[in-house]
Amino acid sequence: MKRNYWRGKEKHGHRKHSYRPRRYRRPSHNNHTESRLEQEEPQTPVNAGPSSSGNPSSSSLTQNSVVPELPGFYYDSEKNRYFRLLPGHNNYNPLTKESIQYKAMECKRLRLLEEEEKQKKKTTRAGLNSSMLLQKRQLGLLSSTSYCRLVHELKVNCMQRRKIEIHSPDSSVAGTNNFKIIVADVACERIFTVNDVEHGGCKYGIINLSGLGKESLTVEMYDNLYFTNRKVNSVCWASLTHPDSHVLLCLMGIAETPGCASLLPASLFSSTNPGDRPGMLCSFKISTAWSCAWCLNPQADNCFSTGLTRRVLVTNVVTGHRQTFGTSSDVLAQQFATQTPMLYNGCRSGEIFSIDVRQRNRKGQSWKAIRFFHDSAVTSIRLLEDEHYLMAADMAGKIKLWDLRTAKCVKQYKGHHNEYAILPLHVNEEEGLLTAVGQDCYTRIWSLQDAHLLRTIPSPHPSSKDAIPSVVFSSRLGGSRGVPGLLMAVKQDLYHFSYN
Repeated sequence: MKRNYWRGKEKHGHRKHSYRPRRYRRPSHNNHTESRLEQEEPQTPVNAGPSSSGNPSSSSLTQNSVVPELPGFYYDSEKNRYFRLLPGHNNYNPLTKESIQYKAMECKRLRLLEEEEKQKKKTTRAGLNSSMLLQKRQLGLLSSTSYCRLVHELKVNCMQRRKIEIHSPDSSVAGTNNFKIIVADVACERIFTVNDVEHGGCKYGIINLSGLGKESLTVEMYDNLYFTNRKVNSVCWASLTHPDSHVLLCLMGIAETPGCASLLPASLFSSTNPGDRPGMLCSFKISTAWSCAWCLNPQADNCFSTGLTRRVLVTNVVTGHRQTFGTSSDVLAQQFATQTPMLYNGCRSGEIFSIDVRQRNRKGQSWKAIRFFHDSAVTSIRLLEDEHYLMAADMAGKIKLWDLRTAKCVKQYKGHHNEYAILPLHVNEEEGLLTAVGQDCYTRIWSLQDAHLLRTIPSPHPSSKDAIPSVVFSSRLGGSRGVPGLLMAVKQDLYHFSYN
C-alpha cells in the first residue's frame, strides 16, 4: 500500500517535495533576499559546495573566491551558477569549454578596445605625469637617462591606434593577403613581410616606411612574383654586400621537397633606387630549420646559422663551408653576438647555451661555453647591447633576463601568455622597453629597468591562432627622421600606434 501511495504522489507532481525536501534555512532579517534565494535554489543544477548551500551570502562568496572547476560543468559568472556540458545531436555540442573561454576573451577584448577609443588612460605608475617629471628634472632630482625613460613610458601609455593605407604598384596585391611575419631592418626604414596566400603557401614583400609621418599614414609595398608553397619558419635580415642587403629565410620541406635556407637580395623587390642591381641569390638545402641568425662579427664574416633538429649548422655563404654542432634538442631560437664570435641558442628542452664559432666542432658537449635552463621550450632570445645580459622567453609564458657572467636570472617579466607558439621578443634599450605579443593576441610592453608592465594592447581583430599580431617598435620608424611608435600587422591590416 505504501508503495502505491508514493507512486501516486509522483504522478501528481509531488516528487520534488518527497525526495528532495527543502533544507532548513536560518532566519534572515532580509525577507526579500531570502525569498529570492529560495526561488533560485531548485534551478541550480549542481551543488557548488558549502558556499552555495543556501547561505544568503553565497553569491558574494562565490564572486570573491575562486570558483572550483567541476568535471562536466562550467560556471557562468554572470548568472552565478553551474551548467552541465551535455553532448548534442550528431556529436555536436555548441557549449564547449573552448567556446566559453573564447566568448569571455572576446568580451574582454571589446571592452578594452572601447576604453581605448574613449581615451580612458591610466598612468603607468602612481603620480607619474609630464608636469611632475619636468619639475623633478628642473630640480635635479632625475638624471637625463631616468627622465628620458619615464617620458617614453608616458608616451607609450598614450599611443593611439590608426590604420595605415598600403599602396602598391600592383593594386590587386595590397591588402589581399594576411600578414604572417614582419621584420624591420636595423634602421627601421624597411619591413620585410611574409604573407599567407589564399590558395596556400607564402608570398614575400618589402614595405618602405619613408612615407610614414605624423600627418600621412601611407606606405609603399613592393613585392615580386616569387612565392613558396612551403611554411616559413624563421626570417632575419642579412648584411652580405652592405648593411641589410639580403633577407635570410628558413623554409620547411614538404613531401619530396627538402627544406632549405634561402638568401634573397632585397634588390629583387622593386625599390625606389632603380639603379640597384640584383645581388647574390642562393639557396642551401638543409633539413627542417626552426631558426636562423646572421653573424655581424668580422671574425665570422659572411656566415649564418640555422637551428635544426638536434644540431646547429653554421654556413659560410661565400665559400660554402659548413660546421656542425650536435645538440640534445631542437634549436628554436638563435642570435649572434657582435663583439665576440659567439652564437647563443635556445632549445626545445629549455636549455640555453653559447658556441664559439671559431673553434672546431668536437665530440661531446665541451664546446658549450655557457649553459643555463628554462623550465619550458625557449622560443626567443635577445642579447642586450653590452652583451652581458640575455633576454629569453619560453612556452610557459615566462620572460627572464639572465646575467651571462653568472648564469643567473636577475629579472622576470610577468604577464606574457604562451603555450606552444614560437613568438619573438622585441628589446628597445634606447627607450628602455620590452615588447612581446602573446598567444592570446595581446601586445604587452614592459619597462626594461624594473619589469613593470606598462601597457596591454588588445588586437583590433578577434583572437585566433591564425590572427596573432606581428609587431615592430622603434622611436624612428622610417629612418633617422622618422616617427616613433608601434607597427602592428594583423590579418590584412597594418596599424600605427603613434606617440602623441
